[in-house]
Amino acid sequence: MNNQVKILFNFHSNIFDEQMVETVWADEIDKKKGLYKIDNIPFYIPLVASEDIVFAEFDETEQMLTYRKTYEYSGRTVVQVVIMDKTTKANTIRDIFYKLGCESEKANEGYFSMEIPSNLDYKPIKKELDRMENAEIIGYAEPTISDRHRAEGYN
Repeated sequence: MNNQVKILFNFHSNIFDEQMVETVWADEIDKKKGLYKIDNIPFYIPLVASEDIVFAEFDETEQMLTYRKTYEYSGRTVVQVVIMDKTTKANTIRDIFYKLGCESEKANEGYFSMEIPSNLDYKPIKKELDRMENAEIIGYAEPTISDRHRAEGYN
């Protein structure tokens, strides 16, 4: 079994227009080379998904393992979902997308982050996201979208 570590991401959020930090769990792939495989769905970090392999090193200022660059992309897409209709529960929306093959992690009743596996067709998921957004049930952003999913979702 791989050793689990926490990796700090320090990034600028275009959504919040501010500098932010978030930590994620990762499995140690090659400690000497600084390679780690992301093990959970990021809530806010752009351009990173679970199963991505990243290069991270100990940062003296932060006093922890800190992300430097992505070494290999998993091909997964991350969608951030905000519940706009306060009568709708986050888990109700999460269940709809779970049935379509998506995993998610809930931050709170009003927000969750969802991942689309690389082998999953994005069209039906994108269609449902758009339907819910048009009905003002949710708002969503795609901070990490794979090339394959981009092609499928926008054709």
